Amino acid sequence: MRRIGAHVSAAGGVENAPLNAAAIGATAFAFFSKNQRQWLAKPLTDEQNSAFRENCRAQGFAPEHILIHDSYLINLGHPEEEALEKARAAFLQELQRAEQLGCLLVNYHPGSSLGQGSEAECLQRIVRSVDWALEQTHTAIAVVENTAGQGHAVGYRFEHLAEILRQSRYPERMGVCLDTAHLCAAGYDLTAPQAYEKILQEFDDTVGWANLRGMHLNDSRVECNSRVDRHASLGEGILGWPVFERIARDPRFDEIPLILETPEPERWPAEIARLLTC
Repeated sequence: MRRIGAHVSAAGGVENAPLNAAAIGATAFAFFSKNQRQWLAKPLTDEQNSAFRENCRAQGFAPEHILIHDSYLINLGHPEEEALEKARAAFLQELQRAEQLGCLLVNYHPGSSLGQGSEAECLQRIVRSVDWALEQTHTAIAVVENTAGQGHAVGYRFEHLAEILRQSRYPERMGVCLDTAHLCAAGYDLTAPQAYEKILQEFDDTVGWANLRGMHLNDSRVECNSRVDRHASLGEGILGWPVFERIARDPRFDEIPLILETPEPERWPAEIARLLTC
C-alpha cells in the first residue's frame, strides 16, 4: 500500500498530529514531538501518550508509517565537546519521547563538521553519538536523512550514509530517509527515467534497500548539484511531477512513509490525493 502524507503540526499537543494527518487524507505522517527550535521541552504526560496512541489506532496509522523529526538544533557531528554533549542529550530525549509515544522512527540530520576536521572524523562522531543514545533506549530506530551538502554538512553521498550504518554497534536500529530535494542538490538527478533507475540501484548497492525507512517528497527550487537546500511544492521546481508520480507508482516504495515537506501546506490534500491515485 502507498503510505503518503506530510509533516503535520502538533500544535496544542502531540495527540493532535494523527488527527491533522487524517484531515488531509494522509496514510502516513511526520511531526515534531517538541518545539524544533528549542533545546528543552516539557515532559510528555501519560494522558498525551495515551491519546496519541489511541488517535493513531483510530486513524489507522501504524508505528512504521510515522516519522518523528528531531530538533534542527542538534548537530551530532559537532567538533566541540561541550556542544556535542548537549546535542547528544537532546537526541536521547528525542528517542525517549518516541518510545513513550509508541513510535519507532526518529528522523535526524547527520550533522556538520563546521569546517573543523575531516568528513571521516565527523562521521565517526555521529556514529558514536547515535550509538550512545541507542544504548540507553530500547526500541526507537535512528533514521539518518541525506543532506544537500550545504556548508560543511556530511551525509550528502550514499557512501556517507552507508558508513554511518556500517560503523554502528546497533545496525538493526538504524535506517535511512531519502529527501528528493536533497538528492537533487547533492547531484543525484532523478528527472530522467534511466537516471532514476541508476540512482536507486546505486542506493541499493551502497546502502541497501532494506535500510530505507522513509522518504521526503520535495521539489527543488535550485539546480541539480547546487549543494543548496531549497524546497518547492511538487511540480513547481526543477524535478517536476513526473518524478513524484514515478516514485508513487514504484512498488519498491510500498509501505514506506513518503512525506511532503513542501512550503505550501494548503496544497497537501491535493498533492496527497494525486500521489495516492496516480
